[in-house]
Amino acid sequence: MKKTIVLLFLAITALRTNAQELNCQINVMAPQIQNVDKKVFETLQQAIFEFMNNTKWTTDKFLNQERIECSVTITVNERVSNDEFKGSIQITSRRPIYGTSYFSPILNFNDENFQFKYIEFQPLEFTENSSNPNLTAVLGFYAYIILGLDYDSYHLNGGSPFFAKAQTIVNNMQNAREAGWRAFEGTRNRYWLAENLTNPVFKPFHEMFYQYHIKGLDVMAKKKDDALSNITESLGYLKDVYREKPGSLLLQTLFYAKADEIVNIYSGAYPDQKVTVTNLLNEIDPANSTKYAKIMGN
Repeated sequence: MKKTIVLLFLAITALRTNAQELNCQINVMAPQIQNVDKKVFETLQQAIFEFMNNTKWTTDKFLNQERIECSVTITVNERVSNDEFKGSIQITSRRPIYGTSYFSPILNFNDENFQFKYIEFQPLEFTENSSNPNLTAVLGFYAYIILGLDYDSYHLNGGSPFFAKAQTIVNNMQNAREAGWRAFEGTRNRYWLAENLTNPVFKPFHEMFYQYHIKGLDVMAKKKDDALSNITESLGYLKDVYREKPGSLLLQTLFYAKADEIVNIYSGAYPDQKVTVTNLLNEIDPANSTKYAKIMGN
């Protein structure tokens, strides 16, 4: 089955034709902003939709039905000037599971330090290897994170080229006046997300992410026992990461997206599997120990 899925992935890659990579839903909200024509935010929403979905982010070819399901939600909380705003941006993505109608959550990240300029009807421009306006730099950064994690889930280290591109954006934005790009500005920002995803210390994370999906979820429908065993083994890869970087943003981000799914996966497991995985999860993700207690109760 493992060989079949890998061959399927390669076949899909070979057959991809003209569609762009992302199928991204966009929502721009500004509930607290007064004395601004709300049409500006509607125009911004449409402009971001076209930017994310019409930009060619890779050299690969996708069929329309293969596009990556994702979403961008921007909440504008403050008007800094006539054309400048502050708020947050939440990024989500999901992946179909082979042989099922289920979509597995891949990313759910809330960036609370988002400041940008936008002039209505002004084109959104992005250049990969140079500094960009903060709006398109942030959007481009998260487009590559979405792509990297999706590719990582199908092929071991498949996302590396995209994480490198995200890191390049971070490097190019070090002199930006907006926050979120630098190490000293906090522990939960774009700098640390890119750093973790490209740091060799996190190599077991990428191994886990691949095995969890390809050898775990993608075979669950036909070989449940093998799938559970492979998922448990993959989660065990994170022990060394946790011991080396216990408060890392990448582990927090992983379990924010995956904790509920993991609880559901093991709800039908054997008692010894439940004990093993609960003990493991309580070690590597103590913040969600209350959730993991439900595994033993199911």
